[in-house]
Amino acid sequence: MYRLGIDLGGTNIATGVVDENFKIIGSGKVKTNAPRPAEEIVDDMVKSALMAVKDANLTINDIDSIGVGTPGSVVQTTGVVTYSNNLGFYNLPLAEMLEKKLGKKVYIENDANAATYGEYIAGAGKGAENFVAITLGTGVGGGIIIGGKIYSGSNFAGGELGHTVIQMNGEACTCGRNGCFEAYASATALIRQTKQAMIKFPESKMWEICNKDINSVSGRTAFDGARSGDEAAIGVVNDYINYLSVGIANIINTFQPDVLCVGGGISNEGEYLMAPIRKLVKGENYARNMEKNTEIKAATLGNDAGIIGAAYLGEI
Repeated sequence: MYRLGIDLGGTNIATGVVDENFKIIGSGKVKTNAPRPAEEIVDDMVKSALMAVKDANLTINDIDSIGVGTPGSVVQTTGVVTYSNNLGFYNLPLAEMLEKKLGKKVYIENDANAATYGEYIAGAGKGAENFVAITLGTGVGGGIIIGGKIYSGSNFAGGELGHTVIQMNGEACTCGRNGCFEAYASATALIRQTKQAMIKFPESKMWEICNKDINSVSGRTAFDGARSGDEAAIGVVNDYINYLSVGIANIINTFQPDVLCVGGGISNEGEYLMAPIRKLVKGENYARNMEKNTEIKAATLGNDAGIIGAAYLGEI
């Protein structure tokens, strides 16, 4: 039995054929080129899907079901994307449109939820009953699994973990609030914090790391500087880990999941990031004296999580 997963992003449409062992055996990718008419994006989703099927040496008739992870608010029961600002979708019947073109049942979910489900069934959350994932990227994405089911709230817009406040009257967030977890712990926030420290400390080794071009700063710059012993970089990393730990402690105190995983490019820092987070969160975990505590770990599937999770949406 083969399933097809489509990870619809603002930059790329990535598609994979997934087998019963959660392995991607065929792939396809095309540019999203948003914003443009939704019909054109859907046509390219079909193109990407057929590319993946061909790459797997299969035909569309061999595919049991299709799942899509898309940015925005999604009504899973109807397959309608009610709103996606990045793609310009508004009340778009995405599942129906794809079903007509591909002749298969299509399931739709928010992209962060789909990626969380992928980690749950095949990655860092495998074997857990209750699971939370956060992704550190342009923003802070999140997904919640309770009792094996994706939690999305009564209006299908739940799980926006990046928009809980960790600093009252703090940094402005793109959502309109101030002090959001996302405004302090996203990769975007880390880059901003790194640049501020570089300007304040012109002798910092971080200038050498980015070839004296502040526009070349990435989420790795401060971590690379800290590993080299640069005091300014160490300060940035310590502050960032503190912000991240406050947000994670809030999530754990709310849900007490079996496992919480951290994804996104910053999670590639591995134990240099994860070990101090565990130590800080342990001190702020309300259930710290319980026999069992939430296991905090890095995500394991990388960019494949969204494809694998989307492919298996029909099994929820």
